Amino acid sequence: MEFQPLDIGIGNGVIEYDEVDYSGGEDDSEHPVYYDDLLPVNSTLSSNFETSNGDPNLEPYEGMEFDSEQSARIFYNSYARRIGFSTRVSVYQRSRRDGSIICRQIVCSREGFRRGGNENRCKRQRTITRVGCKAQMTVKKQSSGKWAVSKLVKGHNHELVPPDKVHCLRSHRHVSGPARSLIDTLQAAGMGPSGVMSVLIKESGGVNNVGFTKVDCQNYMSSSRQRTLGSGGQLVIDYLKQMQAEDPNFFCAFQGDFENSAGNIFWADANSRMNYSYFGDTVTFDTTYRMNRYRVPFAPFTGLNHHGQPVLFGCALLLNESEASFIWLFEAWLAAMSGRHPISFTTDQDRIIRAAVAHVFPGTRHRFCKLNVFREAQEKLSDVYLSHPHFEPEFQRCINTIDSVIEFESCWESLIRKYDLGNNEWLQSMYNVRQQWVPVYLRDTFFGEMSITQGSDSINSYFDGYINASTNIHVLIKQYEKAIASRYEKEVKADYDAVNNEPVLRTPSPMEKQAANHYTRKIFMKFQEELVETLAYPATIVNDTGSKIIYRVAKFGEEHKANFVRYNVFEKKASCCCRMFEFSGIICRHILAVFRVTNILTLPSHYILKRWTRNAKSNGHILGLPSNSQESSAIRYDNLRQEIIKFVEEGAESAHIYDIAMDALCEAAKKVSAAKNHSPGVTQDTLFNGCQQLQSVDQDKKIQELTVELENASQRCEAYRTKLLAVLKDMEEQKLKMLVKVENVRLNLKG
Repeated sequence: MEFQPLDIGIGNGVIEYDEVDYSGGEDDSEHPVYYDDLLPVNSTLSSNFETSNGDPNLEPYEGMEFDSEQSARIFYNSYARRIGFSTRVSVYQRSRRDGSIICRQIVCSREGFRRGGNENRCKRQRTITRVGCKAQMTVKKQSSGKWAVSKLVKGHNHELVPPDKVHCLRSHRHVSGPARSLIDTLQAAGMGPSGVMSVLIKESGGVNNVGFTKVDCQNYMSSSRQRTLGSGGQLVIDYLKQMQAEDPNFFCAFQGDFENSAGNIFWADANSRMNYSYFGDTVTFDTTYRMNRYRVPFAPFTGLNHHGQPVLFGCALLLNESEASFIWLFEAWLAAMSGRHPISFTTDQDRIIRAAVAHVFPGTRHRFCKLNVFREAQEKLSDVYLSHPHFEPEFQRCINTIDSVIEFESCWESLIRKYDLGNNEWLQSMYNVRQQWVPVYLRDTFFGEMSITQGSDSINSYFDGYINASTNIHVLIKQYEKAIASRYEKEVKADYDAVNNEPVLRTPSPMEKQAANHYTRKIFMKFQEELVETLAYPATIVNDTGSKIIYRVAKFGEEHKANFVRYNVFEKKASCCCRMFEFSGIICRHILAVFRVTNILTLPSHYILKRWTRNAKSNGHILGLPSNSQESSAIRYDNLRQEIIKFVEEGAESAHIYDIAMDALCEAAKKVSAAKNHSPGVTQDTLFNGCQQLQSVDQDKKIQELTVELENASQRCEAYRTKLLAVLKDMEEQKLKMLVKVENVRLNLKG
């Protein structure tokens, strides 16, 4: 049974109850709800709960800070597992200003009491589990962006669960992706729940390590057999065919039989295909439905636009999850995207998906979502987490904060040796593929993330708040369209802010002003942060060969954490060992520090990626698109949209300008109508004038390019001249020394 959220106005926000008790209060062990209300079991828990001596403190206390709400929920759930109780989220408070969550309460699952009035509806008596337990942790968002514990109640009014039975508690139970794949295989071979569970227990090394109960396994097998799109499948197909009939740029493909759980659907609208032409360098394939057991197997392809916002590249409905089906899906998606492969591709670490990616995208850098790896770690290493409370934060610190491959290898080896985990098969398997998920190995490839140490390389949720575990096929399309409209509105707002709201400059540097004029607001803020930090990072020469110089760059007081920058004097190109530019497309503070000491006052053009600029969606940035009329139509549509946004913004400044703008629009409408009536005829005069304008633009562009080349050549000549003068001076000094020596020899011979 599902319950509607209850809203209560409180202060400056609204307290809303989540849909967390689908079971109506029955015993967890008999009727598990192990997909929809599961807390995320990992996140990057930076330095959020450390004591003064630097050791992690796993006991919660008032005032404890976290980097995010999710980190707080993960920590409390981890604490609950160690103590012996189950958790669930209870209420949260939203800000009236922007609607964001500013307060979250996490409680013991036995908090409160069963709702009355349901006895007559039940076919059998349910065990009472709600006993009014007061244990809870409330966290509030601070002005700094951190989340702090504002209220903590540790005492329980019921017995706690011993360690050997804690895996039976709801918030600590989860049927993982690998487990589901194994269950599906064994079920297809005709094995029943008891036999499947026996295999899982043997593979996991004990029932405590499986991560869920036999009832969970039975429920999964039952739901797997029933997983079809049903009558809603035809609804989706009809919708897609209608969209395709209305728009020739709409792409959709079908595979198999939907009525018998063997079919798949893929579609991408014109805007998704056009977005890929601008921002298709890094792609994420979101299979959250597999982990959280969504009612609908909905999987979008997403990326990041020039504002750092999620952008859509297509969607899929997957009933068949075989390797062949994923290969079909990726090939269909690639066909919709004009055959252009991305630079990087992020998915979960499922073996079948890995094989399909390797088959379809052999030249693309494939990364596993780190969030999913940590989720699986809590399942596979649950006994280690229980027996060694300090292992989890040390494990995450080893992955997230190490700056070099050598440091990581040393840290990993030390961790394995310290906790005697040399024979752990899962850890060994993940170490073998470390190049695909450990950040230090991925920095040489573009993933579009703002920080090389952040833990946010998880699936970016384009449909967050619109499609979730409770969404069924009948409302999927409506929610899909709402999400598309919302994301479009947010992008338009960001475009407007980038043009009309000038950022505040923090330095007199011409480079900062240049970046403010080129980058979007979010990207500029990140660049500005790096630029300001250069004041604390002196750069010193450690090797100078004339044309190439190596600089050592370290922060004041942290000389042991030095970075090394190789700088080509003539090309004005630099590469830093931190690889931030390669990873995020934003130049790092270490290279900027070198530019500062070498008197480079503006960013060289090769350090301004157009995909991060205000003009990212101009024609010049389109890559790999065929020149057919369908694609060109989509491009023209977007270009007109961009220009009209600017026109509307300028036309609304005053009543006088508004009248002029309206007259101009009416005149333009008449010309467009006349052109449509006489299409495709074009007068000779119009063609001639257009050619003249094009030639003029080309000439101006050529002059500009030649001017830049001349300036670069002059700078190179000046550098060569300086070097030559130095060599001549050195030769003169050597000649003088030789003359002195010859004169001394002559004097000695005379004597």
